[in-house]
Amino acid sequence: MSTRRRAGERYAGTTLLPVPGSPTPLDDPTSPSMPLGSPRRPARPPRRAVHPRTTVHRPVPGPRRAAPAPASAPALRTVASPAAGGWLVPLLVVMIGSFMALLDTSIVNVATSRIQADFGASTDQVQWIATGYSLALGIVVPTSGWLGDRFGLRPLYIASLLAFVAGSALCGIAWNLNTLIVFRVVQAIGGGLLPVLGQSIIYRLVPRERIGAAMGLYGLGIVVAPAIGPALGGWLVEYVNWRLIFYINVPIGFLGALAAVSILPHFATRPGQRFDLLGFGFVGGGLFALLLAFSEGSSWGWSSYRVLMLIAGGLLSLAAFVVVELSVEQPLLDLRIFGSFGFSLSAVLIGLISTGLFAGAFYVPLFLQQGEGYGPFQAGLTLLLPAAVMSVMMPISGRLYDRIGARWPGAIGLLLVALGTYLLRDITPATPRSALILVTIVRNVGIGLAMMPIMTGAMAAVSADLVSQASAINNIVQRVASALGLAVLTSVMIAHQAQQVAGRSALLPSVSPGFADLSHLAATGQAGILALLSSVENQAFGGGLGDVFLLTAGLTAVGVLLALMLPGRPAHAAAGAKADDGATLHEMAA
Repeated sequence: MSTRRRAGERYAGTTLLPVPGSPTPLDDPTSPSMPLGSPRRPARPPRRAVHPRTTVHRPVPGPRRAAPAPASAPALRTVASPAAGGWLVPLLVVMIGSFMALLDTSIVNVATSRIQADFGASTDQVQWIATGYSLALGIVVPTSGWLGDRFGLRPLYIASLLAFVAGSALCGIAWNLNTLIVFRVVQAIGGGLLPVLGQSIIYRLVPRERIGAAMGLYGLGIVVAPAIGPALGGWLVEYVNWRLIFYINVPIGFLGALAAVSILPHFATRPGQRFDLLGFGFVGGGLFALLLAFSEGSSWGWSSYRVLMLIAGGLLSLAAFVVVELSVEQPLLDLRIFGSFGFSLSAVLIGLISTGLFAGAFYVPLFLQQGEGYGPFQAGLTLLLPAAVMSVMMPISGRLYDRIGARWPGAIGLLLVALGTYLLRDITPATPRSALILVTIVRNVGIGLAMMPIMTGAMAAVSADLVSQASAINNIVQRVASALGLAVLTSVMIAHQAQQVAGRSALLPSVSPGFADLSHLAATGQAGILALLSSVENQAFGGGLGDVFLLTAGLTAVGVLLALMLPGRPAHAAAGAKADDGATLHEMAA
């Protein structure tokens, strides 16, 4: 054997090279396949005979390399895996943008009368400051899912925050009402995307078993911002200047953008995804028509030709949007999400609780200013304690979701909202301020207890790759429900108020039809008649508000029954049982 090896083989380094004309190790199964001095391996089994004219080329074995991964779409949940608790600081950064966007929505409402006086505009004209902002949101929000997948959540969030800052600065320097309305639209482009992107970032960053606590903290911006907006805006308008409500966003937003650049991780994108232009046209046009109709319905008349055509056109456009989205391969909004019963149920509850939240945030300050005669700042201070109570409840409700799911926090919270709203039905100018604060606290405890578990359950009901789509749909539901709900409730209030004024006035001879000397008496100093008229109007105003709160309480009570159908345990418990390796959704994304 040793003679044969010396005659037939020679070595070069560690690679065995056969001498021409001699048998090779491949032909001789007894020949070693390793260099001299190496431990002998077990003999290989006999190989299949090779035809003499066939040349077999076998490469020299080299270091083994991992096989390349098959080409596929980029993962949607690829993030830098944070350490334990490492998601808290990015969460605080995301809260900055969402808080600013939602605060600006409520803070501007208290400044409209001062802006109207400065620019010499009518009430209908100055309302376009809020209407233009809402219409821009209806167009921008549906694109958020596609934009986040196409360009990435981190760069899009930073760009949206900078756009919001630029729009705020432009609003501060507006020289007339028309420019202010245009700059508000610019501001809405960034402000509309910030809450949607914030929710998507949280669900891709936070471990599934901690998502309730994270959303509880994030909810401080969603719920508390509209509550403290009237107090902050009232103070700025009364004691400083209304332009400061826009300028204050500039330094805070700029610092928030720098923090986002430094802290937020990178997320995966889908660069090859096609933009659904047809679907965008239908959903944008439909939401624009409906929001415009319900925003201007009270001033244009609900039975007017313009309002009826806008409502009909908006509904037809949204119906066409549904048909398009269910037939295209890459929809702008994947409406198949509504095939999940948990998501659909949560979306209905989000609409109900958003209507109740914004109805209280709008009508209670309105009553304090018109019924009680408070100034904007004093009215805002009255609602500051209920807002603080709600801010305490948000983290608590998030932790409850992590432990017991959304069913019982949602049902009990909505029950408290219904109870507090029902107690507001007897609101009158004679209602003590302490009683109003106590009832408002009951409502806010319910909102703080129910909102975050319901929203968290809605997002947890969909798969990981549909988080951006679900976030966009949730925000559309919130915006449309709050806008349409306020419009419908305002129409109810105006109709009932007019009816009560007519009924009460018929009981007063001094103000009944045919009393010709009323204007003369008022002009000659008959203050008693003016006081009587004011009392009748205030009572009718309180009665109209009572009807609105009674209707809202009834809708919320229906939500209590629906909330009992929510899952009885947090979604991460079920997800962990279904995962192949038992890993959480966050661990599978890393």
